[in-house]
Amino acid sequence: MNPLFVAEISSNHHRDLARALQFVDTAAAIGCGAVKFQLFRVSELFAPEILARSATHRARVAWELPEAFLEPIAERCVARRVAFGCTPFHLEAVEQLRRYVAFYKIASYELPWTDLLTACAATGKPVVLSTGMATMGEVKVAVAVLRAAGCTDLTLLHCVSGYPTPPAECNLAAIETLRHAFGCEVGWSDHSVHGGVVHRAIHRWGASVIEFHLDLDGTGDEFRTGHCWLPTQMAPVIAAVRTGLTADGDGRKLPAPSELADIPWRADPIDGLRPTRAVRATFAA
Repeated sequence: MNPLFVAEISSNHHRDLARALQFVDTAAAIGCGAVKFQLFRVSELFAPEILARSATHRARVAWELPEAFLEPIAERCVARRVAFGCTPFHLEAVEQLRRYVAFYKIASYELPWTDLLTACAATGKPVVLSTGMATMGEVKVAVAVLRAAGCTDLTLLHCVSGYPTPPAECNLAAIETLRHAFGCEVGWSDHSVHGGVVHRAIHRWGASVIEFHLDLDGTGDEFRTGHCWLPTQMAPVIAAVRTGLTADGDGRKLPAPSELADIPWRADPIDGLRPTRAVRATFAA
C-alpha cells in the first residue's frame, strides 16, 4: 500500500499565479501525487448577516482563488505529473472546475450540504470527502447521497477540524471504522503537523491518502494558525514513509543478500567459536 500524499494549498497562494504554480512544483518535488486548491467566493460562502457584521470574514475575499488561475494550474499539474484537485464551495464552482480537475474534494464544513454532494457526484469524477466534526450518522447520509448521485470512486478522509489538532485527539482508529462501514478507500486529513501521527495513520491504520496543508515559506495566510507544514518538514516524512514501505519484503525467512558473506563467520556448532571450522582451515591473515 503506497499512500497518495495530497498537498492542500488552501489560501496560502496570495492570489499570485506564480506562487500558486510554485506550490505545484514544490509539492511534486517533495513526493506528493496531488495538489488541492479551493474555489470559493466569500459572498457565496458566508451568510449576508455574517458578512455585514464581521470585517474579518469580509477580508477573506483576499483568499479567493481567481478562476483564471485554474487552467495554468491544471497545465502545471500535468507537466509535474501530479493530480489537480479542488474544493468547490458553491454550486457554480462545480461546473467551473469540471474541465480542469482530476477529482473533487468536499470539505468537512460542506458535508451536510446534499446539493453540493449531488453536484460533484453527478460529474462522474472521483470524490474525496473530509469527515471532520461529523457523526457516523451524518457520514452515512453523505455517502448514500454521493453514491445515489453516481459517485463510483469515493475516498473518505478521517479528519479532526481542530487547527492545529492535538495528537491525542486524532482518533486514528476511526480510519478503520469508516473503512469497515463503507467499503471504500479511507485516508487521513492532517491538522496535527506531527510526523508520528502521519506514520501511524499509514502503517497502523492503512490510510491510503494523506492530505496536509502546505505552505512554502511561513508567509501563507493560514500558516499562523499552526496547522500548515513547510516543505522541509514534510519532505522527510514522505521519504521515510516510502523507505519504510520497501522494508516489508515477501515474508519468507531466508538470509538477505547483505547477510550471505557473514554466514560462514557464525559460531561453529561444535565448539561455539567463530568462524566455522571450515573457514578456519582455509583462513589466511
